[in-house]
Amino acid sequence: MEQSYYDTVTAMEKDGIDPEYMDGWMSGYLQNPLREEQRITEAYQAGYDDGQEKKTDNMGKYKK
Repeated sequence: MEQSYYDTVTAMEKDGIDPEYMDGWMSGYLQNPLREEQRITEAYQAGYDDGQEKKTDNMGKYKK
């Protein structure tokens, strides 16, 4: 696993990012399949999309 993955997750935890966004980001980064449709939230989908691209540009929008 790349160190940048761990660094990003740690930064999201410290910054108080919405857990839904974090779950999505981690799943997208690791190329896991999406959740079942009824459990996908806006934050999860945004995190998933960002994780697939290995970016954090939208992370600040999901700060608690």
